[in-house]
Amino acid sequence: MSWQDIIGQKLQVSILQKAVSSDRLAHAYLFAGPEGTGKESVAFELAKVLNCENGFAAAQTGSCGICRSCRDIDNFMHTDIEYVFPIESALLEKNDPAKAENKRTTDARERYDSLIEQKKRNPYLTPSMDRSMGILTEQVIALQQKASFMPAENGKKVFILSQPEKLHPSAANKLLKLLEEPPEHVLFILVSSRPESVLPTIRSRCQTLKFSRIKPSDLDNWLNKAYPDLQDEMQRFIINFSRGNLSVAVDMVNSCQEGGAETFEGIAIRDSAVDFLRKVLSPNKLAEAVSGTEELSRNHGKQEIIALLASLLLFFQDIHHRTIDQDWNSFNNPDLTGTIDRFVRNFPNPDFYALSTATEEAIRCIQRNVNPALTLSAYAIRLKNLLGRS
Repeated sequence: MSWQDIIGQKLQVSILQKAVSSDRLAHAYLFAGPEGTGKESVAFELAKVLNCENGFAAAQTGSCGICRSCRDIDNFMHTDIEYVFPIESALLEKNDPAKAENKRTTDARERYDSLIEQKKRNPYLTPSMDRSMGILTEQVIALQQKASFMPAENGKKVFILSQPEKLHPSAANKLLKLLEEPPEHVLFILVSSRPESVLPTIRSRCQTLKFSRIKPSDLDNWLNKAYPDLQDEMQRFIINFSRGNLSVAVDMVNSCQEGGAETFEGIAIRDSAVDFLRKVLSPNKLAEAVSGTEELSRNHGKQEIIALLASLLLFFQDIHHRTIDQDWNSFNNPDLTGTIDRFVRNFPNPDFYALSTATEEAIRCIQRNVNPALTLSAYAIRLKNLLGRS
């Protein structure tokens, strides 16, 4: 990857390019913005630029991507680049690997390695281990120890902290001390989609760089270049479904390429969403739909539930367009034209603003770790009330 490979974020890239060229980088940055905007990919690109062995042109064009340093960073093996995110405490336990009772640590290591492999395939993924308790004190202590040493090469140590809002309180205090007296050879990059939840004293010691949601036109241009064989209909669905989230877009493209359109994960989730809506709106089936939210939440992870709700937003958008213009055919879901038309006939005057607001609120609840079954149950009842069918 080079600066030219960053999707959108031209202003942010320009600011960093100028800072590198003039040797005026801040000692600590807070990259803040919505999920999936490429904040971490920019952080890693900056780390590569500062350590690229072909550094003469790196400041402006970006890293070469082929030198040993760039390859090591891509493979999470560079000695001077530390990547910290919420992990399970079992990974920090010092055990004898020969003992059987250390299976817990072994299993945690396998989950961690699997997550890193996912990150390699999808650089826009925000990793977090399901059983983690946040960024732990031991992780920051390790950073303190590593910060005391000079870089092994001629570049700069770069510490990238993903989701600093999840710092354990004692870990946050230790990081704060490190930021108060930062070593000159270390650059700190904190990456957060919830900067308001980062400790204010930590925020105040970082230069904040705000990232914006990826525009559909930027996502369209990137898909055209990166995946020229992607079908137009599928590309439009990915752009609309991902809602500017690069991580979701990459996962959808990978799923499409691996299994074909018939096993396309995005469409499967969309179909689950429409089935959920159909049950909610069917006469005398609201109770069944509400009770089914428990199973729905068990069978789908957090991101899948968010994607399910997001697909309903696109479905409502299609219905809105069709309600206004009976000849409208530029659907997000062209394969559901018949379903859309039936909805328009059965529910001729829905409050689309209220429907969208309710769906967005449900998405925010899931993002903030509110119980998914309760969230979906409340959402189902609200949909039923908004559409006025008994």
